[in-house]
Amino acid sequence: MKLTIPELSLVVLIGVSGAGKSTFARRCFRPTEILSSDYCRGLVSDDENDQAATADAFEVLHFIAAKRLAAGRLTVIDATNVQPDARKSLVALARQYHCLPVALVLDPPESLCHERNRARADRDFGPNVIRNQRSQLKRSLRHLEREGFRHVHVLSEPADIAAATVIRQPLWCNLKHEGGPFDLIGDIHGCYDELSELLARLGYQRQDGGAEPTYRHPEGRKAIFLGDLVDRGPNVPAVLRLVMAMVGSGDALCVAGDHDVKLVRALRGRQVKISHGLAESLRQLEHEPDDFRERAAAFLDERVSHYVLDGGRLVVAHAGLREDLQGRGSGRVREFALYGDTTGETDDYGLPVRHNWAADYRGRAWVVYGHTPTPAAEWLNRTICIDTGCVFGGALTALRYPEKALISVAARSEYYPPVRPLRPEPPSAPSAQQRADELLDLADVTGKRILQTTLQPAITLREENAAAALEAISRFAVDPKWLIYLPPTMSPPETSARADWLEFPTEALDYYRRQGIAEVVCQEKHMGSRAVIVLCRDEETALRRFGVEDASTGIVYTRTGRRFFNDPVLERGFLDRLRQAATACGFWEALAADWFCLDAELMPWSAKAQDLVLNQYAAVGAAARASLGEIGNALQSARARIDLDPAADAALARLTVDYQQRLEAASRYVEAYRHYCWPVRGLNDLKLAPFHLLASGDQTHFEQNHRWHLEQLARPAAADPEWIVATPHRTVMSDDPASVSAAVDWWLALTESGGEGMVIKPLAYIARGRRGLTQPAVKCRGRDYLRIIYGPEYTRPEHLARLRKRGLSAKRGLALREFALGVEALERFARREPLRRVHECVFGILALESEPVDPRL
Repeated sequence: MKLTIPELSLVVLIGVSGAGKSTFARRCFRPTEILSSDYCRGLVSDDENDQAATADAFEVLHFIAAKRLAAGRLTVIDATNVQPDARKSLVALARQYHCLPVALVLDPPESLCHERNRARADRDFGPNVIRNQRSQLKRSLRHLEREGFRHVHVLSEPADIAAATVIRQPLWCNLKHEGGPFDLIGDIHGCYDELSELLARLGYQRQDGGAEPTYRHPEGRKAIFLGDLVDRGPNVPAVLRLVMAMVGSGDALCVAGDHDVKLVRALRGRQVKISHGLAESLRQLEHEPDDFRERAAAFLDERVSHYVLDGGRLVVAHAGLREDLQGRGSGRVREFALYGDTTGETDDYGLPVRHNWAADYRGRAWVVYGHTPTPAAEWLNRTICIDTGCVFGGALTALRYPEKALISVAARSEYYPPVRPLRPEPPSAPSAQQRADELLDLADVTGKRILQTTLQPAITLREENAAAALEAISRFAVDPKWLIYLPPTMSPPETSARADWLEFPTEALDYYRRQGIAEVVCQEKHMGSRAVIVLCRDEETALRRFGVEDASTGIVYTRTGRRFFNDPVLERGFLDRLRQAATACGFWEALAADWFCLDAELMPWSAKAQDLVLNQYAAVGAAARASLGEIGNALQSARARIDLDPAADAALARLTVDYQQRLEAASRYVEAYRHYCWPVRGLNDLKLAPFHLLASGDQTHFEQNHRWHLEQLARPAAADPEWIVATPHRTVMSDDPASVSAAVDWWLALTESGGEGMVIKPLAYIARGRRGLTQPAVKCRGRDYLRIIYGPEYTRPEHLARLRKRGLSAKRGLALREFALGVEALERFARREPLRRVHECVFGILALESEPVDPRL
């Protein structure tokens, strides 16, 4: 015997003690799906038969059941449940979470139950207990459906119980296996001509071979109609014929709309108020055959409240759907899907007042809906209303999925005057999403959090690190609307085994070779400060794409999200000069975009860094040279005045050599930091070296390799070579000794002439090796530059021996996590996700920066 139950339901097992409920549950359900009252009694009292613990046990059982149902998990209650009061609370729990309650009754002969209980030492009770339970069960059987159980299965024969299997039936709304592509079409309201035109623009071709004309897409796309096919418009019957034919042939799906439901009630003779365009539908359908009217009524009546598609990533409903209602079946779900979240009040136009549920939406699925006419379709928190009021003289709009492109055709007439005028927002007004993003929620970034990214499935942020990031971002960060990306930290190579060297290029190249990455790009590491630049073509773009209303057209900020320039005049001049270079080289046209985001080095070090160099590094160098100078003078004086024996003279000579070596180290230290300092009196004293074109328009460029990035950025550099530096680079084969040797020679030439070193990257921007995601970049710094990091005398053997023990695993793990978060942040921004979704990644990078990792690495 096959027992069919909804895939998402609360299954209540009902039967006397010894009826075989637990055995049946273990055979037909997963262990994690079963909540046993006996087990919960044992949890709270260490004794599954302690009846005094029953109240606490059921409190635990209801708590766990609630958590499972909230997460959309089928749940089985294994208890006697023969009393109506016990079942009442479970039915209420199912309704609370919009799940269907199922009663599964096991009613074997009473004698069999007695026999089973006698065989169990823990069931020490008399036959009257079974007799009373069975009496309660018999009185309940006739009333289970009235109690609220949507499905009732009764098994009385032991053979039937033993042979029964449970079949899980997907809910009507579950079309997760349908992945698209789709074309979602808003409220039609009888506008047949506009619908035909829109389908043609979407690429659907008219098919006239069948009983009724239909449309089919040559590439297998499927249309999804969001309800309200009828009322108000000029040709309701033609719309119904077309949609019914497309749904019948499998070329379309259609959900119920509130106008459709009302028309069904009117066609079937129920009492309804003839208003809001219903009269037009009834009048047009009067001229249609009875058979067509009945088919139309049956078709509309069979439409479900909503569909969950594409593995749960897309939800369609006439009036939208909150996250907790998606993929569930109840009267409340259908009501919300048809009418939205109404307050019961009416506005000045006599229309229902609705809560703006989309403003609070936090779901992962994209929700596409209609119902409430809007002048233009806008995304808000992964939701979009595409009812653009065609019947009111607006337009009929479709959303292409997964492309998320909007296509509209203008209404040919105002067929029905709107009660509330469709007033478009001024062109300069922020979008609905930007208005919603004005206030960010502290709860979105605080506490311990686990972030899901495309490159790394789960990145954990500790609560204490989040607190440190909150301090930085709330006090020092730039306007959050600009803060769409932060660059990752970068790891050095493994410590070199060569004498007198801490870092050497061969170790970095060997790392990629071992990972199976043959082709890498080596680029000069500029001696500057990391800068992220967001630049718009004009103020209108900044307002439209970023919601910035202060007339700014871009920003330059540091890798910790702080404004790079304290002088707004200097920042404005910087952005204007970069914009001029981009315009001169045709950068905007080549990208087909009106904004872009760059990762770059800005030279020299920022004012703050120059203060660090001049006040800290220079002080160290000066003190070292002064101290060593005094030691040298003392040594020379001693050798001149004192007549030493040969052993003492030799020792003094060794001290003199040591002094000279240390003095040389201090001098090289001073020479190293001097490369980072020059006076900055204005814009012309700066040098910009961009190396990543991260994003432009509505796309990121992570699929492009590093050679492409550098080639693209060489164009604005050529337009302003005095100010923009084209980053020197070369391609190296990590498995070719000659290529590796040439790269080492280039690195030696760079560092011996005062350069910082080079950065080695896999050719692909995102590269996976034999052990998964590889380091996005490895920096290899020159010997003299490392004096700034580790001190003037770090090359002395005793210091190098200690430094060779430095561990890189924490640094490399940090680099990968920050890289994944940075990519995810920009991808989300390009998809026009809410700013909070972008910021949780950016904030995560700042939080990771406070992890205890040696800052010198």
